[in-house]
Amino acid sequence: MKINVPHIAKLANFPLSTEELKKFEIQLEETVKHVESLSTVKTNGIEPTSQVTGLENVTREDVAKPSLTQEEALSNTKSKHNGMFMVKGIFENEA
Repeated sequence: MKINVPHIAKLANFPLSTEELKKFEIQLEETVKHVESLSTVKTNGIEPTSQVTGLENVTREDVAKPSLTQEEALSNTKSKHNGMFMVKGIFENEA
């Protein structure tokens, strides 16, 4: 399976050198092959599970408290517009 690494890098706004593109293409192809090989594992009669350790998430109570102002949140950004972060478009018809 050929993976279009340059396209993925463009969507992620992640510039890669030619060497990096080749390296990641090889790594992603190996990963996909490994995942595809999992389809050959016999799983008949095996109960589905999403948790095997018996551990549970311990989370804190969700309590509202003061946070950054909009001005503080935007203070370190290079690009902002109308009080929001401005990022490059990832779709072909966006600038």
